[in-house]
Amino acid sequence: MSGDLKISDAKVISTEPLTIEDARWTKLVLTTYKDPLGKERKWESAERLTRPKNSPIDGVGIIAIFQKSTGPELLLQKQFRPPIDTVVIELPAGLADEGESAAESAVRELREETGYVGVAAEISPVMFNDPGFCNTSLNMVHVNIDMSLAENQSLKPELEENEFIEVFSIPLKDLYAECKRLESEGYAIDARVGTLAEGIEIARRWRL
Repeated sequence: MSGDLKISDAKVISTEPLTIEDARWTKLVLTTYKDPLGKERKWESAERLTRPKNSPIDGVGIIAIFQKSTGPELLLQKQFRPPIDTVVIELPAGLADEGESAAESAVRELREETGYVGVAAEISPVMFNDPGFCNTSLNMVHVNIDMSLAENQSLKPELEENEFIEVFSIPLKDLYAECKRLESEGYAIDARVGTLAEGIEIARRWRL
């Protein structure tokens, strides 16, 4: 992102109800189901309108770790999210395109959002972001980045005109403490980043 722009300058101007006719990305659904006792119940939820045909996922999250002389660092980004009117600390991520595998989506999104060229190395099971609210699903994809490549020395992100992303990295060993620090500075922590930090902290405390 250009140094002349500040992500923190973004702000919500107004909110209003969204009609079904105007919705491009999501829809609300009323589901009728039976509980274990056989009682009929209702459940309100949301669904994405963008999941590729015959795909088990809507998108991917990307775990890219740099090997530095001072230790491994996790690639992160800052991005303003209108639903919470806040800049969020996130992993690189994005929606899958029609016909893409999770690995292909991750490599493409990493290049577009950060400029880094990488190779997918590991793919998680399908994960659901918030199954009590929506059916959104994703794979977490571990991507290796070869910093000796010329294209990774001179980064050229391919952001869409409505994307404003600041890329940075944090030492893995400090991720838990850094999440607390960033929250104290007014940033929101994406659940995937926070869960990863919690996992590292639990492993440290329990010496796993």
